Amino acid sequence: MSGGSFSMGGSVGGGFGGGYGGGPGGASGGASGGAPNGGSDAGGEAVIRDVTTQSFMKDVIEASKTRPVLVDFWAPWCGPCRQLTPVLEGAVKAAKGAVLLAKMNIDDHPEVAGQLGIQSIPAVIAFVNGQPVDGFMGAQPESQIKAFIERLGGKAPGAAETEQLLEQADALLAAKDYGQAAQHFGAVLQMAPDSVRALAGLARCYLGTGDAARARQALEMVPEPGHADPAYTAAVAAIELAEQAESLGDLAELQSRVAADPADHQARFDLALALNARGDKTAAVDQLIEIVRRDRAWNDDGARRQLLQFFDAWGFKEPASAYGRRKLSSVLFS
Repeated sequence: MSGGSFSMGGSVGGGFGGGYGGGPGGASGGASGGAPNGGSDAGGEAVIRDVTTQSFMKDVIEASKTRPVLVDFWAPWCGPCRQLTPVLEGAVKAAKGAVLLAKMNIDDHPEVAGQLGIQSIPAVIAFVNGQPVDGFMGAQPESQIKAFIERLGGKAPGAAETEQLLEQADALLAAKDYGQAAQHFGAVLQMAPDSVRALAGLARCYLGTGDAARARQALEMVPEPGHADPAYTAAVAAIELAEQAESLGDLAELQSRVAADPADHQARFDLALALNARGDKTAAVDQLIEIVRRDRAWNDDGARRQLLQFFDAWGFKEPASAYGRRKLSSVLFS
C-alpha cells in the first residue's frame, strides 16, 4: 500500500510456535484462542478476534494456513489506532469471511510486536500460510485498505459484481445519465452500505440534477474515516463549486467585463467558475491561468488555489486536470 507500506519476508513461524504458541518450550500449552470481537463469516466463526501472546500461534499462524489473517497492533492511548479501527474492521466484515482480523494490544502483549521489529503503531501485518507477507503502518482510507485485502486474495463474494456496477455507474455519471447512474450506485449500496465511492457517486448524481441539498445529505452518510477517500473529497469540492456558481452573474456579462478590462481579476475569476459550472473546464482553466500569469499574489494566491479545487473536483484522470497542471507548471516555473 502507498503511504506507510512495507513488505515482509523471512521465517518467523517457528519462533512464534516455539515461544508463544504452546509448542515445545513455549508458554502454557493449554492457552485458549482469542476472544471474538464482532463480525462472523458464513459459518458463524468470528472474523475479528482479540489475540494474546499465548493464542497467537493458533489464531494467527495456524489460522493463516486456510485464509489470510491481518494482525492489527494497537494500544489504547494511540489516536491513529482509534481512527483506523472502524475502517479496518468494516473492510474485514465486508470481505465476509475471506480474511480474518486479529487485534493485539501491544501494551498487554508486546512480545510479538518486538519480534517483528514494529516500532510505531498502528501497524497491520498480513499473514498467509504462517508467514508475514505484507503490511502497512498508520491510518489509511477505506479504498486503500480494501485494495490491500483484495491483493491478499480476500475479495468478498460479490465484490466483482460490485466493482462492475461501480465502473458502469461512473461511466453513466460521466455521460450525465444521472438517473441510471444513481440506480447503479444504489444497487452497490444494497450490497455495501458504507461504500464511500457509491455514496460519493450518488451525491454527484444529485448535484448533476441541481439538488445540492440532497447531494450533501448523501455525503453525510459517509463514515468519518471515509472523509479521506479521494471520492469523498472530490464530491465535496464539486458541491462547493456548484454553490459558488449559483451566486455568479450572467456568462455573457462576465465575458464583456473581462473584454472591457482584462485586469479585472474578480470578473475573470467569476467567469472561470461560471465556465466550469457549464462544463467548459478547459476554458475555466485558461481564465485562472491568465490571472496567475498577470498577478500571482491576487486574492492571496486565489487563482492557483481555485485551480487546485477544480483538480480535486474533477479527479486525477480528467483530461482537463492534466491540461491545467501542465499550464500551471509552465507559468509557475517558466
